[in-house]
Amino acid sequence: MARILTAILLMWLTFVPAQHALAATPEQAKAMAERAAVYLKKYGPEKTFAAIEDSLGQFRDHDLYVFVHDTTGLVVAHGGYATLKGKNTIGLTDIDGKPFVKEIVSIKDTGWVNYKWQNPVSKGLEEKLVYVIRVGPYLVCSGAYKSG
Repeated sequence: MARILTAILLMWLTFVPAQHALAATPEQAKAMAERAAVYLKKYGPEKTFAAIEDSLGQFRDHDLYVFVHDTTGLVVAHGGYATLKGKNTIGLTDIDGKPFVKEIVSIKDTGWVNYKWQNPVSKGLEEKLVYVIRVGPYLVCSGAYKSG
């Protein structure tokens, strides 16, 4: 019995740090948002939004993904939660009542917005720091979760 418990503990200790090592940093989120903004300027909305929604594409990496709102709060592309596409989320608040979509659409050039959101990898409710870049009528966003 002791050997089994030791083996389980060792597996857990090995798995947990590896899982946290996959978590994106704010710098990586900013870099991904910047790449997506450049892509949007070069290829336009249709091709960019398809690339963002490709779960195996260049705008998805573990818990890091890109999402895009228009200036009214309409989700036009979402790499993490496809069910949000086509929904106007301007009135959406996080669990603490923070109107984070209003903050996102108020960004005039670039900026950071933080709020609580479900991590699609861990499935836990976590703090998230999102980098936002305005490209014409679109707000290109990518964020890092503060796990643990």
